[in-house]
Amino acid sequence: MPKRILIVDDEPNIVLSLEFLMKKNGYDVETATDGDQAIAAVEQQKPDLMLLDVMMPRKDGYQVCQVLREREDFNDVRIVMLTAKGRDVEREKGLSLGADDYITKPFSTQDVVDKVSELLGQP
Repeated sequence: MPKRILIVDDEPNIVLSLEFLMKKNGYDVETATDGDQAIAAVEQQKPDLMLLDVMMPRKDGYQVCQVLREREDFNDVRIVMLTAKGRDVEREKGLSLGADDYITKPFSTQDVVDKVSELLGQP
């Protein structure tokens, strides 16, 4: 059974490219464009991994990460934060809230695929 990935970003071009790439690599993909949609999508059908943008409307990625990590039933969802904010302080904030990794935009699509495979324990 393919692993499920939730892509959460408010930039349509990023969502489209990541969605295409993840599907091409055999993953089931869901998308959301803001933090509230992301939480609703996780509650509806829990993904194995979430690619989560930091800067979004309604709830930002940090808030989404914190909400999910506060709920024991979602602790096994892997979270990779995606952001244009590359400073160490932002990275540390994301990791301290429970993110599994942090990728800075602009990113190499192959780096994202490699990180997803690594976190899901796939070759």
